[in-house]
Amino acid sequence: MSLRITEIFHSLQGETRSMGIPTVFVRLTGCPLRCAYCDTAYAFHGGKLMRIDEILSQVAAWNCGYVTVTGGEPLAQKECLDLLRELCDRDYRVSLETGGAMPVEEVDERVCIVMDLKTPASRESHRNRYRNLRHLRRTDQVKFVICDREDYEWSLAQLGEHQLADKVDEILFSPSHGELEPAALAQWILDDRAPVRMQIQLHKLLWNSEPGR
Repeated sequence: MSLRITEIFHSLQGETRSMGIPTVFVRLTGCPLRCAYCDTAYAFHGGKLMRIDEILSQVAAWNCGYVTVTGGEPLAQKECLDLLRELCDRDYRVSLETGGAMPVEEVDERVCIVMDLKTPASRESHRNRYRNLRHLRRTDQVKFVICDREDYEWSLAQLGEHQLADKVDEILFSPSHGELEPAALAQWILDDRAPVRMQIQLHKLLWNSEPGR
């Protein structure tokens, strides 16, 4: 059983509630979306076919307790579900970064799902699979990448319409790097007393989006 892998690397988690924690990243190749702000277009094509046991061996070599499976869109490869389960069976703390367009109901319940709801400026908001929300657990996280004030207002509306605060403990608002000043988003959140966590992508501050970082 194999998956197409773009890269496996060791870095600091740049986002989510585990930001700053050393983590092994397994980046799968391929994605059905083409978000306007995508910073991993190099993972759309190519990659290397690897057996799951090979992937597990490379992950183990880092001697690290946290693993993030990302993309591209990991769930575009059905074997991703098997990889997630195998990682959990080995007692890693596993998170899955998904763009929200693929079904999540079969993801192992031990995995922390970080699901991105696409905003209008992404040009892919029509691909959001809202029925995924009913499968999220309190330990999962919902993320919004915000490019402008319209995105912000839209994201706030999603919180109310889908009662996200009742579904997950973490709702993440992230300014699109190079498009929205972080201080502007911070002030909007404070002014509205929005029940969200703002995050800035740590890896971009440290390494300027270099692959493998």
